[in-house]
Amino acid sequence: MEQQKHNTELNSAKLSDTKLGNKVALITGAGQGVGQGIAIALAKQGARIAVAGRTEAKLKQTCELIHAFGGEAQPFIIDITDAASTTDCVEAVVSHFGGLNILVNNAQESPLGLLNELTEIELERGWQSGPMATFRLMKLCYPYLKGDGSIINLASSASKRWDMSGYGGYAAVKEAIRSLTRTAANEWGPDNIRSNVILPVAKSPGLGWWAEHNPEEAQAFLNTIPLQRFGDCVDDIGQFVAMMCSDESRYLNGQSIALDGGQAYLG
Repeated sequence: MEQQKHNTELNSAKLSDTKLGNKVALITGAGQGVGQGIAIALAKQGARIAVAGRTEAKLKQTCELIHAFGGEAQPFIIDITDAASTTDCVEAVVSHFGGLNILVNNAQESPLGLLNELTEIELERGWQSGPMATFRLMKLCYPYLKGDGSIINLASSASKRWDMSGYGGYAAVKEAIRSLTRTAANEWGPDNIRSNVILPVAKSPGLGWWAEHNPEEAQAFLNTIPLQRFGDCVDDIGQFVAMMCSDESRYLNGQSIALDGGQAYLG
């Protein structure tokens, strides 16, 4: 037991000397998939992670994965569609860690379906969990991010599909997130807060479910990726986000970057 404790302390000391040593990151939807991958990658670079989401068991699982290599993580329950819950979460994170340096808005409900089938309720939930939640969290975290902050918001290249059938609602809310991010980059840049967007294609549980239930469409989708594979949540998505949040990318601001193996052209 003492040896295990000693090893953990050594690992923690090593992590504090890495790219994100002792920075605090709040990541929504971090219980699985891309959010979990980003949480693990940032923790490996020394960040202390606020693992936020709706399902406590999943949040604890992510924390355990981080604790296993000596990282620091704490679970926080949040309903990103509820203003009070969001406010309480941010306050709890700052109280626990003593500050906040990185915000990753990852959680999102996806309003998918043809326009004649997509309901107003589904589109509204996409709006509330996407642009509105992103807007709310950015503003709540702004006072703590001033001076040395990085915001990473998640969007999608769905609006760049030549055939957007079935993706109109999803693309609409994701494009709104890109607009909010670009605005924050301009308005908050003087406060030394950098705001950027990633548009990932990764083998998350959600994509896995979709591929299993739509095998032909999934194969056709995969064929449009030049690298011919889906991204790994930790190694392909998370590690890049860690670099975006580090001093190595201190001049990166207001950009949308497709982490999709070359599939989308954003020009």
